[in-house]
Amino acid sequence: MSSIDSRRRAVGASSRSQPSRQSTRASRRALSVTIGVALAIGAVITAFPLFWMLSGSLKPHRESISYPPQLLPQNPTLDQYVRLFTELDFGRYLVNTVIVVLIGGVGILLMAMAGYAFAKFDFRGKGWMFFLVLATLMIPVQVTMIPTYLILNSMKLTNTLVGIALPTLVSGFSIFLFRQFMSTVPTELLEAARLDGAGEFRTFWQVVLPLSKPILAVQAVLTFISGWNSFLWPLIIASDQKLYTLSVGLSLLNKQISVDPSLQMAAASVMVVPVLIVFIVFQRYVVQGFALSGLK
Repeated sequence: MSSIDSRRRAVGASSRSQPSRQSTRASRRALSVTIGVALAIGAVITAFPLFWMLSGSLKPHRESISYPPQLLPQNPTLDQYVRLFTELDFGRYLVNTVIVVLIGGVGILLMAMAGYAFAKFDFRGKGWMFFLVLATLMIPVQVTMIPTYLILNSMKLTNTLVGIALPTLVSGFSIFLFRQFMSTVPTELLEAARLDGAGEFRTFWQVVLPLSKPILAVQAVLTFISGWNSFLWPLIIASDQKLYTLSVGLSLLNKQISVDPSLQMAAASVMVVPVLIVFIVFQRYVVQGFALSGLK
């Protein structure tokens, strides 16, 4: 009888626990739905300016200044983009920007070498040198613009694309990221490569760099965005309009052309869309690189 009573009690307890479990599942589902709706609303609010920019760039001039404004173009056209690269100098600005970004890309290798040295080598003054690298993060870029301009002027690099890209070759923050990431590379793997007869440069090139793809992707995206969106420095160092970058050309467009929202939206799209494409392509590596570097 006692065993039968215990079974009945167990069945009764399980029957009473089922509604509580169902209510817990329902509350979790409601919470998930609420969070999903909130995230969807936030995504729509965030993406709406980008959608409005792309939509406005496809509108004819009449539709762009019509009131009330329309969300979608009635007669979409690419005339504004054609006008940017035929009547205006945006083709030249685009080439200049790409050249500046490519020159700045050389700095990725230099910063990777510096980060590798701080992570895996012991030498005199290593702590103080790394402290000086971190100290540069506390100095605003605007403070160093005049000394940098004077140095480049003495080297006759003002009003050149090399002079525009040269200050972006090295960044203290990027060296810090490389150092954090390369500290996770096993030292035993490097010692094994050296025992096999590999020199330091070959070890760095064939062992360390292949393992550093996530942080290289992070630096590639950061370097691309920095060079692509650079405005103040190219405006200062380039006196020739033929050396302007896209950001400077966009600012110049707003002063040269009367109110033409569709043309300005098209120019802004040329500035923004490549950055979004690069970030989407490297997004997985960017997240992985920041996570492995200890920055969360």
